[in-house]
Amino acid sequence: MKVVILAGGFGTRLEEETQYKPKPMVEIGEKPILWHIMKEYSYYGFNEFIVCAGYKQQMIKQWFADYFTNCSDVTFDFSGGKNDIIYHEATIEPWKVTIVDTGYGTMTGGRVKRVQKYIGDETFMLTYGDGVCDVDISKLLEYHEKHSKIATLTAVKLEQQKGVLDITENCSVKSFREKNYSDGALINAGYMVLEPKIFDYIDGDDSVLETDALEKLVSDGELMSYVHRGFWQCMDNIREKNILEEMWRNNVAPWKKWKD
Repeated sequence: MKVVILAGGFGTRLEEETQYKPKPMVEIGEKPILWHIMKEYSYYGFNEFIVCAGYKQQMIKQWFADYFTNCSDVTFDFSGGKNDIIYHEATIEPWKVTIVDTGYGTMTGGRVKRVQKYIGDETFMLTYGDGVCDVDISKLLEYHEKHSKIATLTAVKLEQQKGVLDITENCSVKSFREKNYSDGALINAGYMVLEPKIFDYIDGDDSVLETDALEKLVSDGELMSYVHRGFWQCMDNIREKNILEEMWRNNVAPWKKWKD
């Protein structure tokens, strides 16, 4: 099963990094967050990826063009007046990666529509190129297959950052307590499973996946949620990037299930 990753946006809220590179190439532990996401799927046996690139898409292509060399011991032999390159031991994943330039200003739904020819008439997975999660992807897929709807998205609790107030009608504070898990709102974390019928819900480049296609699916009763109560973290700004970096540096990254 193919995994589609949305990786074409501008990432304006992380401009400290994205003025130089596309957001999915911002590094956590010296590897792009895109690599981390792919490693998550690969852990569960999904190794074929379609990357919906756009902004600075050439940098994503170049990174993968160099990946085999960077994961190998290499001899550059110039002794015969030529440039002979000899690859020795390589530590590399069994990935097949198709990188598609889906346009500079194309919306999320439009990017998915543009890679339809690479997906074909089969079920596929879709996620965003700026967030990591420890969801059990095998169980997510099993859940999707059971309900026979067009789409499943992974829902997580948006963490409540502040204490909770119980306020009366006259605005006096009745009680105050610390936040807990149940206070947060469920949000779309990506990590979706989609049937090819999803393409019928996307009109073109200006189609926004979240407000067009998914809302139409809701109206038709074709969207299900898989509630994940574990870890999820997006990387929308430099503070969140630093959170992920610190987790990785301290060897407490919940999304890292693979072995080095």
